[in-house]
Amino acid sequence: MRLGLKLFLGFFLIVGLAAFFVMRVFVEEVKPGVRQAMESTLVDAANVLAELAAPELKAGTLARGGFTSSLARAQRRDPKAMVWRFPKRALDYRVTITDAKGIVLYDSLGRDVGRDNSRWNDVHRTLRGEYGARSSPEVPGDATHTVMHVAAPVYDPADGRTLIGVLSLSQPNRSIDPFITASQRQIMLRGAWLIGLSALIGILMTAWLMTGVRRLNRYAQAVSAGEPVAPPKPRRDEIGDLGRALETMRRKLEGKAYVEQYVQSLTHEMKSPLAAIRGAAELLQEPMPAEDRERFARSIVDQQQRLTQTIDKLLALAEVEQHGWLQSRDTLSVATLFAAVKQGAQLRAQAAGVQVQVQPAGSMTLQGDGYLLRQALGNLLDNAIDFSPAGSSIQLIAAVQAGGIALQVVDQGTGIPEFARGRVFERFYSLARPATGARSSGLGLPFVGEVARLHGGHASVEGGASGGTRAVLWLPR
Repeated sequence: MRLGLKLFLGFFLIVGLAAFFVMRVFVEEVKPGVRQAMESTLVDAANVLAELAAPELKAGTLARGGFTSSLARAQRRDPKAMVWRFPKRALDYRVTITDAKGIVLYDSLGRDVGRDNSRWNDVHRTLRGEYGARSSPEVPGDATHTVMHVAAPVYDPADGRTLIGVLSLSQPNRSIDPFITASQRQIMLRGAWLIGLSALIGILMTAWLMTGVRRLNRYAQAVSAGEPVAPPKPRRDEIGDLGRALETMRRKLEGKAYVEQYVQSLTHEMKSPLAAIRGAAELLQEPMPAEDRERFARSIVDQQQRLTQTIDKLLALAEVEQHGWLQSRDTLSVATLFAAVKQGAQLRAQAAGVQVQVQPAGSMTLQGDGYLLRQALGNLLDNAIDFSPAGSSIQLIAAVQAGGIALQVVDQGTGIPEFARGRVFERFYSLARPATGARSSGLGLPFVGEVARLHGGHASVEGGASGGTRAVLWLPR
């Protein structure tokens, strides 16, 4: 299982389960909460009605008095009320009054007159001076529909202490069931929204965290593969700290290995010129003809120039290779780029008797570092001049190729021997120049390859269609 999915599931399980259990608590508390509120209301109403019924109960005129008449008229009323989207068209109260022995003297529904209710919990506890209430089935044997009964003592109006009866006020629980169901439905709906919002927050949090982790992973993979890659974008958290630490570690490790490699390479390449200089210097200390002395002195100068060129090229290559990514990127005109490269090599081309021709590139543009691209194309053009016979021409050509732009330097020289084609981009590998037999530093083409790498492209050298050599620097558009 991937890390992002684990993070999301962990976050969702914690928040989602917490929301689910809290929602269940709310749902389970709705019914008892509403019924407790209903019981409290019944207590108030029962005690008010008990006070109103006390005079007639003492006088024995309850059956024909004004209290029962008023209750009968009230039960015939249509409240025409709309309580929280639910219509209420009748009163749900039922009033039962018993004497001091628990015998029913009055029933607003006219059902239980004369019945002994003293065994019922509401009447029984009230007769004992306690708070009496009960919940019983609305229809005997049907436990799904119940009725809440609350009793209030009826005291003698004369002293307010003598118990003369009990008034029981009841209301079916089904009258409040729609409100309970609606409340539970609202809680379930809001809970579903809460869980959905938790899932969305979990997705966003996971995506935010995994974006940084994926960038670090891509960066580490690219560094391991030796690909050019910019350091991760700065962040003000632990992931940002880790990215900066990885970049610092990469620079230190690469710098150490780089220095070791270049010291070895430079030492190896300096041995031959230094040995030649030493040999010539030792011979110059001995008597010899002027012609030989001049030849050995010229050899020292040539070897010194070779050493200088090698060091300069090596420093330029080191600067490019140390860049893990392209430092600057501008929109460049190919025509302007070719013109600058041609102008820079014009004197060498004239001295070699070679003509440099630029094929029109129109309005073709590319993205890259202008300085590095000019240097790379200059190296390719220098090689082409060195290997081209006098009187020949060199073409600078730009063409759209494989979704990118191929910058080509095509000469009419001797071409590349078969044995050397796989090694021309190796550091310090060089072929003898046809005109002089001298070799270059062998660092020009590796420089071109590094510039191509920084731009996300590649470089190649191949035989031309009609002889000669075609050097290609391919860059993505």
